[in-house]
Amino acid sequence: MKIAISTDCFYVGSHFGRCPCFTFIEMDQDRILKKEIVSNPGHEPGLIPKFLKENGVECIITGGMGMRAIGLFQQYGIETILGIQGPIEDVLTQLKEGTLKGGESLCKPGAGKGYGLDKTVCDHPEEESCEHEGEKL
Repeated sequence: MKIAISTDCFYVGSHFGRCPCFTFIEMDQDRILKKEIVSNPGHEPGLIPKFLKENGVECIITGGMGMRAIGLFQQYGIETILGIQGPIEDVLTQLKEGTLKGGESLCKPGAGKGYGLDKTVCDHPEEESCEHEGEKL
């Protein structure tokens, strides 16, 4: 199964459409086979669901998204898991253990404005750099 995680530095992005990048994970049951970081192709209606589908993604994990986006992902047959937050490595551990539980979307309508793609500073100052596109496990 191929999974995309909205990513902001090394954390789950709170708004999938405006996250700077996505972490692509390929899993076989409880094993992670491959991990890759790819840039967000842009925030415009329908672009990201299509991009993820074209890249073989079957599930997206994120902090939040609106109802319109959820509907677009459903049209492509991509499962959405919302309400996730914290370090990507913690999410990977939960995926391997089968304990990841979604919840309510963390973003409200319009809350993504000013977040993500236009940012120049990481929200997590303890991380030295957010430059990790193309990183592999």
